[in-house]
Amino acid sequence: MRAVEPPGSRIELRVRYAETDQMGRAHHMEYLAWFELGRTELLRSAGVAYAEIEKRGVMLPVAAVEVGYFKGASYDELVGIQTWVSEVRSRTVTFSYVATRAADAQVLATGTTRLVCTDSRGKPIRIPEDVVEVLRALAAAAPTDAPDA
Repeated sequence: MRAVEPPGSRIELRVRYAETDQMGRAHHMEYLAWFELGRTELLRSAGVAYAEIEKRGVMLPVAAVEVGYFKGASYDELVGIQTWVSEVRSRTVTFSYVATRAADAQVLATGTTRLVCTDSRGKPIRIPEDVVEVLRALAAAAPTDAPDA
């Protein structure tokens, strides 16, 4: 990972009891919620809040997800989620993630989500230029040596 991270590119959270499965590990679906939190906080820190985009009639639904799981996280463990923009196109943006155990920096999972820009009726549209500018700046600050999903 890069020594200097863009503001908002890393969040930490504590695994809640309700997020664990019968084996006492964070359920695999929780990583998607954690990735969403990382994505929304990255955008918020860059001045692009989802709520503000949606007020303009612009939606960013998830079109594709890929996750690789490597280690488990247990109840009450602190987990770090590193998020960055890995690709920006005219109508899509791809975010990448690495979830690590805060105590020992072990990689728990990696992933990507591809979002497609639509209007409020679900019709694909171009990402607004002001949003594209922010996304491209975030992509330029992305780590170059992150683990692959």
